[in-house]
Amino acid sequence: MKLMRYSADGLTAGIKKVLFLYLVILLMKSKILIISVLFHISVCAYAEIADTSYVEGLLYLDGTPVSLKISDGKIVKIIPLPAGQRIPENYIAPGLIDLQINGYMGVSFGDQDLTVDDIRMVTHSLWKEGVTSFLPTVTTSDQTQMETSFSLLAKARTDEEIGSSLPGFHLEGPYISPVKGYRGAHSEKYIRQPDWEEFQRLQSKASGAIKLITVAPEMEGAIPFIEKCHAEGTIVSLGHHNASTEIIQKAVDAGAALSTHLGNGCANEINRHNNPIWPQLANDKLSISIITDGSHLNRDEVITFYKAKGVDKTIIVSDALSLAGLPQGEYISDGDTLLVTEHVVMFPSEGVLVGAIMPVSRCMTTMMRFTKCSLKDAVQMSSTNPSRLMGLDDRGEIMPGKRADLILFTLEDGNIVIQKTIVAGKVVYSK
Repeated sequence: MKLMRYSADGLTAGIKKVLFLYLVILLMKSKILIISVLFHISVCAYAEIADTSYVEGLLYLDGTPVSLKISDGKIVKIIPLPAGQRIPENYIAPGLIDLQINGYMGVSFGDQDLTVDDIRMVTHSLWKEGVTSFLPTVTTSDQTQMETSFSLLAKARTDEEIGSSLPGFHLEGPYISPVKGYRGAHSEKYIRQPDWEEFQRLQSKASGAIKLITVAPEMEGAIPFIEKCHAEGTIVSLGHHNASTEIIQKAVDAGAALSTHLGNGCANEINRHNNPIWPQLANDKLSISIITDGSHLNRDEVITFYKAKGVDKTIIVSDALSLAGLPQGEYISDGDTLLVTEHVVMFPSEGVLVGAIMPVSRCMTTMMRFTKCSLKDAVQMSSTNPSRLMGLDDRGEIMPGKRADLILFTLEDGNIVIQKTIVAGKVVYSK
């Protein structure tokens, strides 16, 4: 066996080589670490930039050119554009909110085979019209059918894509007047007196999302029913009724806050002095919703209602039927032939009006034409007021901290033409 002996000098040289290699490795690791840190910082910076966007337009309040800074789906800052900069061609306003819509594009919210895809299609169609939030409305029907409807609608509220546009539901009936004229198109055989336990079963199926209910206050048991709804946070609206001044006041004292499509859901012939319209107009605690499509109310009615209630107490709704959004022409529904015209749905055989088809954005146009109200006021009646009534504090206005539900639009021959719709900072429609 041959022994090898290392000199002190040889050992020192070996250690130096090892130390040199170790230092090289450390430097390489440090460089990799630095590069990694820099890369991480750049990615984070990019992510922050990617999540922040700017939207320009003429502010609907006064026409001031502004840029809205949006981050994390919310409005962060309102920045006036410098003088001399190119003036935007479009207006910018909060997204529209429809509190009463029965269906759209052939889909009825009362359909028993309703699917999330159906509601998604409706939501996409309404985004094109500038509606960023709406209350799917279920009307008078059999209890089992209504429970099914709300169960199906409740599924859509959990959908990641469209759920944020569905803040709740509107139940119109079945606790309304059974009298012809006042009941409107609601089926008499399903109309009944208010029943709290029955309503709670509907709320259970809706996962607690029935946020608005239309009730006739003269029905037996209606006043205590209104009190219970008010106590649990459900907004009560008076509609399809023939209540006296005294009963309407009792309903308001119990918590009723709104009148459903005032001037409609009313008999054609009423007493000129004692009727349900005057006391609702006269009561300062009641807001009103109105259908301003030019057919459900004539010009004089709209002007009078608007002057009586003012901009702060008036809400524009569509009350659109399932045939809304479809091409003009004849359609078969439940064995009846219906005619979709430019403005409404008609029974061609009888020449009578069946229902509405205009989205809120088009109703705003008529409102401005009839009353000469400003764009600011029309937007308030179609977005800010409904959001305030329903307690939707995160939307309905352009302010820092509000959700970035926005519409960009032009005014063409007095008509509102939606160019882009944004929900929670995401562009969901662009013309």
